[in-house]
Amino acid sequence: MKLVTFEHAGKARLGALVTVGGSEKVFDLRDLDTHLPEEMVEFLAAGSSAIDRVKKALAAASPAAGLDRSSVTLLAPILRPGKIIAIGQNYLEHAHESGAGKAPYPIIFAKFANAIIGPGAPIVIPSVVTQPDYEGELAVVIGRKGHSIPEGEALDYVGGYMALNDVSARDWQNRTSQWVIGKTCDTFCPIGPVLVTADEIPDPQDLRVRTIIGGEVLQDGHTSDMIFSVAHLIADMSRVMTLEPGDVIATGTPPGVGAGRKPPRWLRPGDVVRIEIEKIGVLENPVVAE
Repeated sequence: MKLVTFEHAGKARLGALVTVGGSEKVFDLRDLDTHLPEEMVEFLAAGSSAIDRVKKALAAASPAAGLDRSSVTLLAPILRPGKIIAIGQNYLEHAHESGAGKAPYPIIFAKFANAIIGPGAPIVIPSVVTQPDYEGELAVVIGRKGHSIPEGEALDYVGGYMALNDVSARDWQNRTSQWVIGKTCDTFCPIGPVLVTADEIPDPQDLRVRTIIGGEVLQDGHTSDMIFSVAHLIADMSRVMTLEPGDVIATGTPPGVGAGRKPPRWLRPGDVVRIEIEKIGVLENPVVAE
C-alpha cells in the first residue's frame, strides 16, 4: 500500500494513493474510517491492525470518494521525523569514488528535520554553498519501537520504505571530519512521494535505485550491492539507541555522485533531480538558488 501525507483545503491529511481506472486517486483515510490515525507516525505505531483497516476500507470505498492526485499537494510522508539516521559509503563503488575503502562498521551521521521537504518542493542552495551534490537513496521507516533488535527479526520493525535524496554540501561537509554541517542544510532531505508499506517489499535488498538529472542517468545502482544490509543496519544501531516509529534511516547511495565525476557535476539552479526506486516510485525536486 502506498501511503501519503497530502494537503487539501489547507490541511495536512493522511491518505492512500491508489490507481483507479488508470488514474491515480488519493483517499483520505479519516474519511474512510474515523477510527484511523490522522498522522503518519501514529499510523505506523498502530501496526498491522491499521493497515488491515485501511485495506478493508479501500475495498469498500467508491472510486468517487478519491481525490484526483493533481488536485492535492503531496507533502513529505513524515513531516517531522524523530530521527533521520544516514549511512555513509554503504556501496563499495561509492566508497571508492570517495577515496575510501570498505568500512568495518556502518558510518553513521545525522540529518535533522529542518532538511525535510516533500515531492516537488525546491531544493534551495544556500549562497555560501559552492559544491551541492545529489545522493539517491532507499529510506527505511521504522514502524515498531525496538532496542537490541536481532538481525533475523529486524525487518519486522520496518513500517515502510521511501525514496530519499541525501543532498550534500561537499564544501561544508569536508571542512572537518564530522559531515553533519554539510548534510543538513534547509531543504537538503527530500523524501517521498509515498511511503510503501513493508508488506509490499519483502526484500529491500532487491531494488534498483537511479538518479536522473536532465535526462542523464547519473546513478544506477542496486540495493543488493549494499555493504551493510537494511537488517544489519537496524540491528547494529539498535544495540545503542532505541528506534521508534517514524524514524528514518537513509541507507547510503550508489556510485555516480557529482563529487565523484570528472569534472565534478554539482547541482545547478534549474536542475530537476529525479530519484527512481523500483517498487516505490519517483521523487522529483527542482533546484533553486537561495
